[in-house]
Amino acid sequence: MSSTQIIDGKAIAAGLREDLAAQVTALGVQPGLAVILVGDDPASHVYVRNKIKACEKVGIKSFESRLPEKVTQAEVAAEIKAFNDNPRVHGILMQLPVPDHLNSDDLIHLIDPAKDVDGLTFINMGKLVAGDDSGMVPCTPQGSLTLIKSVEENLSGKHAVVIGRSLLFGKPMAQLLLAENCTVTTAHSRTQNLEEVCKQADILVAAVGRAKMVKGSWIKPGAIVIDVGINRQEDGKLCGDVDFTQAQGVAGAITPVPGGVGPMTIACLLKNTVAAAKA
Repeated sequence: MSSTQIIDGKAIAAGLREDLAAQVTALGVQPGLAVILVGDDPASHVYVRNKIKACEKVGIKSFESRLPEKVTQAEVAAEIKAFNDNPRVHGILMQLPVPDHLNSDDLIHLIDPAKDVDGLTFINMGKLVAGDDSGMVPCTPQGSLTLIKSVEENLSGKHAVVIGRSLLFGKPMAQLLLAENCTVTTAHSRTQNLEEVCKQADILVAAVGRAKMVKGSWIKPGAIVIDVGINRQEDGKLCGDVDFTQAQGVAGAITPVPGGVGPMTIACLLKNTVAAAKA
């Protein structure tokens, strides 16, 4: 049994934040990030609090808009427009999920693409697919790629399997891996023989939201495993989509949950905000 490298997302994110703080100091203008939070989802409140704390640490100014659960589509749209028009705001983040009566897709597409630090507008998605690196890249896939490259810089020719095809993560992750000259398989809930597909992966990225779904036997020995899932178990502890205990000794390198992809998501959000301010 080989020993498995644990990829320390906290340490890599801390290094990125240090670099960003130096960039902000040299910038001469304070980058501004606006966060729009609708309703009372407890997880969203925690995320937003963490994002604001992280902003402070690198010298980014936070603008917060907390809206009640019963807010109308037009009222949220008006907030977005106000932030689009505000020259002190360089990045706008719509915290998802929003309450069911709101159309989050329509709201996201109202964000000025130059301020779309989540990379979810059609313009930024299109740039990603076209290989135009002037666009904003979604934070979690961007962070995941950084973690993969911390283990192996040259990914050319490797077979990558991404489990999940969401617009937020699976699709942009596949595009980023294609741009690194990987052979990419996108697997999902309808994929047949999922275990066999996963076993072929030199790089396995799991983002399905099902606790410990990926077993040790699904992993090719020596593969790099990135676990994007965050699931709360009955005992209150967090776990990922990969059975971490089983994966150890099989995978060449793996991200823990928590402490892997999560810190990188926030660090990349700050990175996108600083890039928007520079632009």
